[in-house]
Amino acid sequence: HRLSAEKVVELLDSDARIGLTAFDVKHRLKHFGPNEVSAGRRQHPILKFLAQFHQPLVYILLAAGLITALLQEWVESKAEAGIESLRQIVTTESTVLRDGQVLRVRSQEIVPGDIVRLQSGDKVPADMRLIKVRDMQIDESGLTGESVPVQKSVGNLSEKTILAERMNMAYAGSLVTYGQGEGVVVATGNK
Repeated sequence: HRLSAEKVVELLDSDARIGLTAFDVKHRLKHFGPNEVSAGRRQHPILKFLAQFHQPLVYILLAAGLITALLQEWVESKAEAGIESLRQIVTTESTVLRDGQVLRVRSQEIVPGDIVRLQSGDKVPADMRLIKVRDMQIDESGLTGESVPVQKSVGNLSEKTILAERMNMAYAGSLVTYGQGEGVVVATGNK
């Protein structure tokens, strides 16, 4: 956020006019892995249940809360299974610039250095430094708690600029609510 858009593109060994080459994408996919957030290691349901008993209040309420705790664990595990199945079903695509061509690729195939085009209605596929914007607004309520979309720009910012005020960045999972723009991917997946 504190560097110029041109410097970020240069540091990521990319090209804002033509994007990455197919060779670069293949190499970066090997190096950085797919642009997926891993769910992490799931804890066994029995261990999850037993971990609830490490609270002093739970010892006091154990007799009265046993049935409730069992029902809550059952509902929670059903919800986790539902979320996991949705994650596997929903595959988003993004518009990228590669080898001078505009392509639609699965978001999992995006790598650092990719030039991504965004427009109203798009979900931001990875963290990126914006290099072009046209009346662009992004809903970042999941990150900042702000209830209104944030107006984006491409100017440099101070190194100490807090996350909620980084107007030249777009973050994975946020939603473009208005306008258009382009950004260079700076981080993917769990990064």
